[in-house]
Amino acid sequence: MIRTVALALAIVAYSTQLSDATASSGLKDALKVATERAVSATSKDGGFLNDPKIRIPLPGKLEGMATGLRAVGMGSQVDELEVAMNHAAEKAAGEATPVFVDAIQGMSFEDAAGILRGNDTAATTYFKKKTTAPLTAKFRPIVDEAMKNVGVTKLYESLVGQYTSTPFVSAPKLDLNGYVTDKALSGLFTVVGDEEKRIRKDPVARSTDLLKQVFGH
Repeated sequence: MIRTVALALAIVAYSTQLSDATASSGLKDALKVATERAVSATSKDGGFLNDPKIRIPLPGKLEGMATGLRAVGMGSQVDELEVAMNHAAEKAAGEATPVFVDAIQGMSFEDAAGILRGNDTAATTYFKKKTTAPLTAKFRPIVDEAMKNVGVTKLYESLVGQYTSTPFVSAPKLDLNGYVTDKALSGLFTVVGDEEKRIRKDPVARSTDLLKQVFGH
């Protein structure tokens, strides 16, 4: 589950002093800053691979195959597969910014008011609802291409071939690219949520004047 931020609590605390327009703009500013930081963090080399919170593990369906391959001395190739999957997710994450920007710009005063009246996950719930579909559509072809370019597809096919050469075993049925796409989105939203939380709790993270006005200095 995605960890989120109670943006509503922070804004409501200042609601008597701020106009609806200012509060709405502050919410948009918070989301803009949070998403920019999240994209930057996840799209860099090692952004997924070196972060234990979002690192993409081998799918559960591959556990049996991975165990079998490690038993015959192919552990390094199994590890290489996991590394390549994470690098593919990093490449996809770098393309998220335009989708986030569109969602933020499309937020109405009514949307912002609903978030203000909502629970402590209202902002993230709204953002996920608005961006998950377009991000999935954007990420999937990037992941497909990245999986080829970083060698995931070839390596996976090789490992499956090695595994199925053993008597009485069969290859697991799995959409590996779809799995990486889903995990890339989940990891990206996890980092967005963390950034939102940091903006709410840490004055140092409020990097614009509007954020300072809405969330306090």
